[in-house]
Amino acid sequence: MSDLTRPRLTALRNGLLRWHKSLLDSERAAYERDVARITTTGQYLQLVLDDPWFAWLREISQFIVIVDETLAQKEPATPADAARLIAKARELLLPSETGSEFARHYDSAMQRDPAAVLAHGQMMQVFAELAKG
Repeated sequence: MSDLTRPRLTALRNGLLRWHKSLLDSERAAYERDVARITTTGQYLQLVLDDPWFAWLREISQFIVIVDETLAQKEPATPADAARLIAKARELLLPSETGSEFARHYDSAMQRDPAAVLAHGQMMQVFAELAKG
């Protein structure tokens, strides 16, 4: 892995984790408002893993796993690998009323929750930092 590739992928991963957590928190609040109160951590985990309400967030989870696997692989990742993953992450951060299921849910979260907007802004800062490196 080049001197800059590992830190770039680590910065991307850390930003994605914070963004994902913010969206999970937002969806939890919406679920508790619209469906039912979540009373235990185990119940929450089960909902995140299995309930259709949270299904759209699994795309982020799966992408973070891909970044983790890239960081952990024996063969070092290349700058091109990092650029590809960063570009894919940027695609995920495109809310749209008419786009993919993920984009529509993301748009909805951004419309209802200022914290989702802040998390989006923080990811944009991560991308700005990554562009410098």
